[in-house]
Amino acid sequence: MPYWIFISAFGTAQILAWGTSYYMPAVLAKATALETGWPLTWVVGGFTLSLLAAGLISPKVGRTIDEHGGRPVLAASAVVLAIGLACLGMAPSLPLYVAAWIVVGVGMGAGLYDAAFAALGRIYGAAARGPITTLTLFGGFASTVGWPLGAFLLERYGWRGTCLVFAGINLFVVFPLYFFGLPKRPPAPVAHAQPAASPDKQGSGTAGDGRGPFALVALALTVNAVVTAVISVHLITILQARDIALAAAVGLGALVGPSQVGARFLEMFFGRNLHPVHTMLISTLLVAAGIGLLLAHLPVVALALILYGAGMGIRSIARGTMPLALFGAQGYATLMGKLAMPSLLASALSPSAGAWLIDHWGVDATMAVLFALSVANVALMLWLLPWVGRRPI
Repeated sequence: MPYWIFISAFGTAQILAWGTSYYMPAVLAKATALETGWPLTWVVGGFTLSLLAAGLISPKVGRTIDEHGGRPVLAASAVVLAIGLACLGMAPSLPLYVAAWIVVGVGMGAGLYDAAFAALGRIYGAAARGPITTLTLFGGFASTVGWPLGAFLLERYGWRGTCLVFAGINLFVVFPLYFFGLPKRPPAPVAHAQPAASPDKQGSGTAGDGRGPFALVALALTVNAVVTAVISVHLITILQARDIALAAAVGLGALVGPSQVGARFLEMFFGRNLHPVHTMLISTLLVAAGIGLLLAHLPVVALALILYGAGMGIRSIARGTMPLALFGAQGYATLMGKLAMPSLLASALSPSAGAWLIDHWGVDATMAVLFALSVANVALMLWLLPWVGRRPI
C-alpha cells in the first residue's frame, strides 16, 4: 500500500478514535448529568477512571505490539471502544455508566497515540520519525472534528444516541481502517548492531547505560502530563481569574489548537534534522514561557497561549520520537507502553489535584506550581543532552 494512503487511513482512524472517546466528555458530560440526574462529578469521574484504565494496560499493550505488531491491537481497540460506547449509551444506572467508561479506557489505552506510535515504530523501525510526525498532524484535528460532530449528534439524538453513533463509527469505520490498512505481518523486530539492554536492566545511570535516560524521559513525560492536564481542564477558569469575560476566554483558549497544528507543520519541515531531545527541549521552553507569561499577568495572553500551544504541539512528536532516538527500535513498543503508564495515570489524577489547588490556594498559586513544574521539565531535558548523538542505549 502506498505510504500516503496508509498514513491517511491511519490518521483518519486516529482522528475518529480520539474524537469519539477522549474528547467526548467535553460535549456530552453536562447533558448526561442534566438528563439522568447523576452528579456531574461522577459523570466526569467515569472519564477519569477510563484514563486510569488506559494507563494500567499500557505496558501490556506495548509488549503485545512488539510481539504481534500493531494491526491486531489497534483493530481490537476499535472493537473495545465500540462496545464501551454502546454500553455508555445504554447504561441504565450510574455504576454501569462508570463501568462502561472503564471499558472505553481499555480501548483508549490500546488505540490512541502511545499504541499508534508503538505500531509505527514496529513497522518503520528507526525511520519512524516521519510517520509519527505526520500522524500527529492528523491527530491535531481530532477535537476540530469530534466536538462539532458530537454537538450535532447531541442536538438531534441526545447523549445516548450520540454514544451509539460513536460506537458505530468505531466499529464500521475505525476498525476497517486498522484491519485492512495495517500490515498483516509486521517486519521482524529490528535489532541493533550491538545488543542493547532493556532500560530497567541497566546500571546506575551513568552516561552509557539506559536507566538514567529512561528515568529522565519517564519523569519528563509525567511532569508534562501533569501540567497539560491541569491547563487543559482549568484554562477557562484561569483566564477568567484574569478578569477576562467567558466569551473572550473561550476565544483565547481556541488559539491553543491551531498553535499545536502549526508548530507540528513547522517541525515537519524545519525540525527534521534536530535530535528529538532538542525538539523536546524547545517544547519545554515554549510551555514554560507561555505559563510564565500567564503567571506574570502581562497583557499578552494571546501570545502566552500561542507559545504554550506550540510547545504542546511539538511535544506530541517528541513524545514518540525521543524514546526511539535514545533507545533504538528494538523493544520500542514495549518501552512506549512503560513510558505511557505514569503519564496517563498523571493525566487522570491531575485535573482533580488542580481543582483542589485552585479552591484552596487560588489561581496565582496554582499557576506558580505549574510554572515551577514546567521549569523543572526544562532542567530534565538539559540533563538529557549528554546522551544526544550517542548510539541507541
